[in-house]
Amino acid sequence: DLELHLQRCQQLSVTVLTDHQDLSNTDLKTITNSAAPQQYRIRAKLRTYKPQKLHQSVKLHCSKCNSLQEVPDGDDFNFILQGSSNTASNPELHNTSWYESVTWTTQDQKQREIAIHFVKHDEMLKHPEDTLLMIEGGTLKEIWKLTKRFKCIIPVRSTEDDLELLDLTAPFLLQGNVKYYGCKQCSTPKPMKSLSSIAAEQQPSWEPSEIAQVLGIELLQYVFIMKFTLVDETGALNAYLFDY
Repeated sequence: DLELHLQRCQQLSVTVLTDHQDLSNTDLKTITNSAAPQQYRIRAKLRTYKPQKLHQSVKLHCSKCNSLQEVPDGDDFNFILQGSSNTASNPELHNTSWYESVTWTTQDQKQREIAIHFVKHDEMLKHPEDTLLMIEGGTLKEIWKLTKRFKCIIPVRSTEDDLELLDLTAPFLLQGNVKYYGCKQCSTPKPMKSLSSIAAEQQPSWEPSEIAQVLGIELLQYVFIMKFTLVDETGALNAYLFDY
């Protein structure tokens, strides 16, 4: 567990970074006064690290605009789903040439109408685990149930002319237990009929990057970020960890 390891590092009087064994130790002051990039070997204490909780290290990164943002929590997603369920599914958008639609009304007090649009393909019947579907009016709990059975789930809502993605604060795609997000600044969402080009392929892979591309979404990547402050008797140095 990295968090426990970092705590141990803080308790030790000295932490030795063992890379570049062929190099002699360099003072931190010398490093901060030198031009980058260069390789050094240091002997220093770990004074602090951020964030303190490991789960806070995971962010969403856009490689196009280089922005970083927090991963939205389930409450945000649920709120958007509740808002979209207020818009009734448009029956004129059901059962097109590239997807089949099923609707039903829930038995709860609100009697919500849910519409699921199954993208047509051979595997829809033979291998449901390889199927992509679009859902209107579902709750977060209902969507998570569907992810256990089907390969890809896209939450959508009806317009007059086509199905469309929800607000990009919500994930535009769910695959297994992974939620995929798009950059609000760099994306230009297209209507769902853009997906028909992938559906027409002999064996669609339903790769998130391919789905994002045809839907005009700039895919955000999960990244792991931490900041370490290292000290020796000559000065301090901030070290940043950034990794996919």
